[in-house]
Formats: sequence, structure tokens, C-alpha cells
Amino acid sequence: MTLRVRLLVCAFLIGATATTSVSADWPGFRGPNRDGVSPETGLLKTWPEGGPKVLWTAKNLGLGWGTPSVAGGVIYGVGTRDDKDGVWAVKESDGSELWFSPFAAPAGDLLNQTNGPASTPTVHNGKVYTVSANGTVSCLNAKDGKPVWAKNYQKDFGGAPGGKAGVAWGYSDSVLADGDKIVCIPGAKGAAVAALNADTGATVWKADAGEIGDPKVKGFAGQGYSSPVKATIGGVPQYLALLGSGSGLVGVSADTGKVLWQYKGTAATGGVAQIPIPIVKGDLVWVSCSYAGGSALLRIVPKGQGGFEAKELKTYKKPELNNHHGGMVLVGDHIYFGHDQNGGSPVCVELKTGEIKWGPEKPPAGGQRSAAVLYADGRLYFRYENGVLVLIEPSPDELKVVSSFKLPTADQKSYPQSWPHPVIVNGKLLIRDQTVMYCYDVKAK
Repeated sequence: MTLRVRLLVCAFLIGATATTSVSADWPGFRGPNRDGVSPETGLLKTWPEGGPKVLWTAKNLGLGWGTPSVAGGVIYGVGTRDDKDGVWAVKESDGSELWFSPFAAPAGDLLNQTNGPASTPTVHNGKVYTVSANGTVSCLNAKDGKPVWAKNYQKDFGGAPGGKAGVAWGYSDSVLADGDKIVCIPGAKGAAVAALNADTGATVWKADAGEIGDPKVKGFAGQGYSSPVKATIGGVPQYLALLGSGSGLVGVSADTGKVLWQYKGTAATGGVAQIPIPIVKGDLVWVSCSYAGGSALLRIVPKGQGGFEAKELKTYKKPELNNHHGGMVLVGDHIYFGHDQNGGSPVCVELKTGEIKWGPEKPPAGGQRSAAVLYADGRLYFRYENGVLVLIEPSPDELKVVSSFKLPTADQKSYPQSWPHPVIVNGKLLIRDQTVMYCYDVKAK
């Protein structure tokens, strides 16, 4: 092959690679692996004063606290418009709306601090799956939002009512797509976790985890707020789900829904609301919740006839260590999150021992109350309830604050908490805030 031919071939291959490259996706809550870790690289290591450049702002999305998801150049989210919970779709390129599809009536008689649906859509094989505040699981066509099927946690599974008598802030789980199954958490006796056929909504199996609420404790059972995550432990594929005060944390068989193990320690039975997704690595599980909860490091070990047992390696009561609703991320061998109920005090925990390496520290840069946490390209992103966004370099040695800026003031005055989790995809930082979404350019130049 001559040099000229080689150069032509190389140019063709480079051009082909460029034209066939595809955008990355963030297809559901907390990313591709539900761990709050973005695979993005080449991002800003520090922010300019005032924050990164705003590329566009999408408005009038509908009231809601759900985090956006991204697939195929489209951003999806849920919100309430004209007294209907619905899914919206906007272009990733400029935030312009493609469609809005209402799919459920809003839940009524909810407690304060309820600002519309809080679920994050899951995008899978050309369809969008999401949950309304009243527990309606809906499947829509991703292209145009047309409904495919729907189920309801109360009517179809015997779940608690979506109101002050049951799920006091409305169902908030984000379903998990796994092959031909959609895994959700009805949080009902006999149907704590359920798998549905992704194409039809037909029930594949239901997992029985016993009493969801602790019968000895008056008040809320705490179900309806956490989301399932898949893991393989001891060679067995399973779904982990944080349930209510009576049923705690369970691991169920991905194939049959059989409960393989169950942990009812206080770290998984907070009572009022169990929210964070557990962290799993190998046979280790880190679980935390607030209210009457705490934190625990578990080792899941085999226990005859295909079952497992959860052994406590390290535990903390609530005053010592707990995560309310901002989520936790594992970076290397260490876990980072905001500690305490309605608090976002940064803390670092070693996964293999459960020992606190540093913290909890005072929230930096003027951040206040709960913090939603994300990791991308060597940096932690702490989004505080008061709209302060902080960039932190993860380190097991000390808290290393790099940059910060203040998000615009929320457009809603009744419940202005800045709660949706940050999303980073294709060099963009997406921040949902009530009826508005901001797109920041965080790609390093």
C-alpha cells in the first residue's frame, strides 16, 4: 500500500469515526448504573466566578422535583401542568419542547413540601417509563409521548394511598429497566417489589417482603421514595430495594422475585421516609436513611438453599451518620455524601471498613440544608437546597473545595427548595429547578 493510499484510508477512517459517533446518554435516575457517577471526561476542573456559561434555559416545564434523564439527544422529565402529572420532552441542543404527555391526576391531600411529581423518567428501547405522585406507572413512546400502558400501585398491587394516610409526599420512585422487565417498588404487602413486562405492563412477579410498616410503630411506614438498583452478589443477579419501617432493605432474585435476604436494622428502617439508593460493591452494601434511621455497612453472605444473610460490619445511629435524600456516591474505595436530616454536611466513609475518614464538615460556600450529590471527571458536585452548587475534589484525607456558584432564584415561592439531582451528559450540566431547567457548559476548552 502506497503512502498516499494509507493517508486516504486513515482520513476515511477518521471521518467515519467522527460521523458515526453518538452522544452519551443518562437514561434514568442517577445515571446509567444508578450510582450518581458520570462517565464524562474533559470537564472543567474549576469554575469561573459566577459559574459556568449558561447555554440555554427551558421554561414552563411544569411543577415538579424530578431529575431529568437524557437519551438520543432528548431530555425527559415529569411535571404538573393544568392539574395533570405528565412527561415532557425537550431537545438537548437548545431546550425547545418536543411534546408534553399528561398521564395521571396529581395526588391529593399530601403534606407540605410537595411540589408536583418527583420521579425521574427511565428511557429504555424507545419507551419512557415513569411514576406519578399517586403511584401510576406509565409507559409512553419516547418519540411522541403517546401512551402504551399504565399500572397503579394502589389499584393493581394494594399499595398505600398517595396522601397523608399513606405515602405522605407522593410516590417518588424511579423504575429500573432491565432487559424485558421494568422493576418498580409498589411498597405493598405481598408486592413490595414488582417486575412488569416492558412491552405490555403485565406482572412478571411480585416480591413478598412481609409487613411494609412496622406494626409496633404509629405513623408513616416510609415506603414509596427509594428506587431499585441491580447488583450481582455471590454470582446471583438481584435487585436491592429500600422499603418501609417494617421490611427494611431487601435483595430479591432478578429472575423470580424471591426474597434472598432482608435487613431490618435501623439504618434501613427510618420510619417516616426511606429514600437513598444503597451502594453495592462486591458483597458489600452501604445503606443509610434519616428520620429514625442511621447508616450501616453490610456484608451479604450465602446462607443455604440459595439464600443469603446480611451481616453488620459497622453501624451508626442517626445523630452520628445518616443521609436524608441527596444520595451517596462511591469514588474508588470511599463514599461521599451530605450527612443529616435536612442537612448536607460533607462526609467521607471508607467502604471496606465503614469508618469515617473525615467529617461531617460544615457545608461549604454558604450551602444550606440537604445536598444532592454527583461525581464526574475527578470532581464531586454538591447541589444544596438553597441553590448553592459546590465543586469538590474527592479525597479521603480532607474536604477539598474547588469552586462554587449560586443558581438563579427558584421561580416558585411556596416551596423553593433546590432538590433535583444534577445531571452531566455530553459536556453539559443540567439543573432542573421547579418549572425551569438550566443547561451549563462544563466542557473544558
